[in-house]
Amino acid sequence: MSRIAFIGLGNMGGPMAANLLKAGHSLQVFDLVPAAVAAAVAAGASAAATAVEAVNGVEIVISMLPASRHVEGLYLGEGGLLANIAPGALVIDSSTIAPASSKKIAQAAAARGLSMIDAPVSGGTAGATAGTLTFIVGGDEATLNRARPILEAMGRNVFHVGANGAGQVAKLCNNMALGVIMAVTGEALALGVAHGLDSSVLSQMMAVSTGRSWATEVCNPWPGVLENAPASRGYSGGFGNDLMLKDLGLAAEAAIGSGASIPLGELARNLYAMNSKAGNGQLDFSSVVKLVAKDA
Repeated sequence: MSRIAFIGLGNMGGPMAANLLKAGHSLQVFDLVPAAVAAAVAAGASAAATAVEAVNGVEIVISMLPASRHVEGLYLGEGGLLANIAPGALVIDSSTIAPASSKKIAQAAAARGLSMIDAPVSGGTAGATAGTLTFIVGGDEATLNRARPILEAMGRNVFHVGANGAGQVAKLCNNMALGVIMAVTGEALALGVAHGLDSSVLSQMMAVSTGRSWATEVCNPWPGVLENAPASRGYSGGFGNDLMLKDLGLAAEAAIGSGASIPLGELARNLYAMNSKAGNGQLDFSSVVKLVAKDA
């Protein structure tokens, strides 16, 4: 079993850390939210006062943070983690950040004798809790093989998509598609309800028809359709609207950098920006349905 530092115990990181503990690994954890640390300690982890303290004596470092600036701030610079992690350690960043940031950090890690992969995830909070996440990995094959047993303790699928930074590109492609699909699924349900259809029956029909998607089957945006979906608990928990907005912004930046055209992705980014300005930024991203159905 491995000695692991886990930095970032939010809606995704907390359950991921819990699954590593269940697999028998030893965890030193750090988060800025005391309650998140307390939950991990209750599950068997050791609390660290700082991120630097968390990496003391560990073989593997895993981070799960909100944005590029947080990850760069964690690892880089004179007081960053890369200057404090033991040579030869494995670094896994599961945050969703700009591909350029992942490459920058991986290059700095390599210069210090550290192996690093970017391994953003798909599967939502339900997948994080169940240990069924999909890891989308950028990095060399040897480093991935070393990391694979750790990833498989938290997820069901591991895809190697290329060199450092490629995992982030693939994740942004996935989340752009998800953002568009969630928005149009909400619109379709709102249209049906406006014509007197039952949202549950309409969703069940779509879930076995050509409109089938993760949005209809797992994270349905209409309240009361799926008991465990964020929509049925006031859109709490889940994947925040502002996180989706961030990812769509990163996708737009990536498109500009490569000259790609993403008209629907840009439209979706504007929709989630509108939803944020409407006061729903901290709600699950399925709350975007509120833009077309105020009573949702």
